[in-house]
Amino acid sequence: MRDAKTRPAPKAAVILTPGAEKRIAELMAKAPEDAIGVKLSTPRRGCSGLAYSVDYVTEETKFDEKIETPGGTFYIDGASVLYLIGSTMDWVEDDFSAGFVFENPNAKGACGCGESFMV
Repeated sequence: MRDAKTRPAPKAAVILTPGAEKRIAELMAKAPEDAIGVKLSTPRRGCSGLAYSVDYVTEETKFDEKIETPGGTFYIDGASVLYLIGSTMDWVEDDFSAGFVFENPNAKGACGCGESFMV
C-alpha cells in the first residue's frame, strides 16, 4: 500500500504587495453595498492586446481565483489567470499619479503608453 503524499497549498497566481492589499482595503471601505470584492481581469484593449482592469465584483464566478486579504476579497478572472501567473501587483502613488502597477513575467511587450501588454 502506498502512502498518500501531501502537497503544499498552491500559490496564488498573483502576489499582492502590502501596498496593493492596503488599496484593496480602501476600495472595499467605500465599495457599493452589493460588492463582495475587487476583481482583476485582462480584457482585450489597447495597441498591444491585453490590459489590466480592476473593478468591483458582485458575485463569484466558478473559475475565478479567490484570495482573502486583510481588507477584503480579491478575485482573479478565471480566463485571465494564465496571463498573470507569477505576477506581482502593487499600488504606487507619487506627486502626479496613482495606480496599480504590475510586474508580469508573462508579458512579452507593452505599448508605448503603458496601457496594454502582449503575451
